[in-house]
Amino acid sequence: MGGCGSVPTVAGEVVNEPLPEDTEEQLSTGDGTLEFSGRKMARLPASICTLTDQLYKLYLSGTMVSEIPDDLYQLHNLRTLALDANKLPELPEAVCSLPHLGRLYLGANRLQGLPPSFARLQTLRTLWIERNFLHHFPRVLLNLPALRCLQMGDNRLKSLPGDIATCMPGLRGLWLYGNRLEHVPKVLLRLHDLEILDLDKNKIAVFPDMSGMKGLRLLSYDHNPVNAPPKVRETVTLVGEGAQEFMEEREERRKQIEEEEMEQREREQEEEAQKAEEVAEGEGEGEQEEEYEEQVEEKENHHTDYYSGDQEEDYYPDEEGYYKDEEEEGYYPSEGENYYVRGIY
Repeated sequence: MGGCGSVPTVAGEVVNEPLPEDTEEQLSTGDGTLEFSGRKMARLPASICTLTDQLYKLYLSGTMVSEIPDDLYQLHNLRTLALDANKLPELPEAVCSLPHLGRLYLGANRLQGLPPSFARLQTLRTLWIERNFLHHFPRVLLNLPALRCLQMGDNRLKSLPGDIATCMPGLRGLWLYGNRLEHVPKVLLRLHDLEILDLDKNKIAVFPDMSGMKGLRLLSYDHNPVNAPPKVRETVTLVGEGAQEFMEEREERRKQIEEEEMEQREREQEEEAQKAEEVAEGEGEGEQEEEYEEQVEEKENHHTDYYSGDQEEDYYPDEEGYYKDEEEEGYYPSEGENYYVRGIY
């Protein structure tokens, strides 16, 4: 295929084809997106390379484009490129020159591999290359440590390279549905940070213990000849035959465990409250005893003070003035009044 910058010529001169009429209108929104999907164009006009600072996302899905200008690398702000559903037999080299590409969609083409220059896409984080003709895992992908999501469904893969776990430790999502896997590649068990794994529509009859995959959140195993759901961690959502019943039972067990733990916590709280109450009661009794002792002591002190030496001296003066208080008016009772009734004695 041509590609690599081929453009029509007239008498040896390059003809700069204009971009579609609505290009300026689309870019006027300010989000840097051009959507040409579904429009039939055999080649991408070279004039697109002049949009150096403006273009961030370019969608060419189902356009039947087969030629990409060599100067595509000038689109240094391009982050997303969609070339899916174009029946490309190979990837245009110009795509591999984009310096900051983060998402690349190549699904539904006729690709059997990827060129060595693909390793230059060091900023690539998402690659969709499903529905192609890949018989082997492209080893050039092992040179892309930044890759997070790899969609490889509906290909012809039978195995994975053993060093994928060490070369691509950052993988978070891996779609391998519709391939020809007869067993789960052991290397998958070492992808500890993998969160999504889709093994649907393969030929896997036995699944290993996958509970060691600590980061796994979703596992699809449907349409495989298995007899029971794979063994995974309690937090993993399963998709496949028998998964619904399995997860319902697991949920019931989880709820039961939570209820038992809650009851245990309530019992412990009640015991702690009871102990605190007993301690408080003990402290209260101690305070009452201290208060009682203080009151007794106060009474004793009061009794001692009442009959202090000074008071005795005042109450019992010398012989000459001993009875002087008795002569005060009102001291003696009126006639017929009993001393004891008045409480004098």
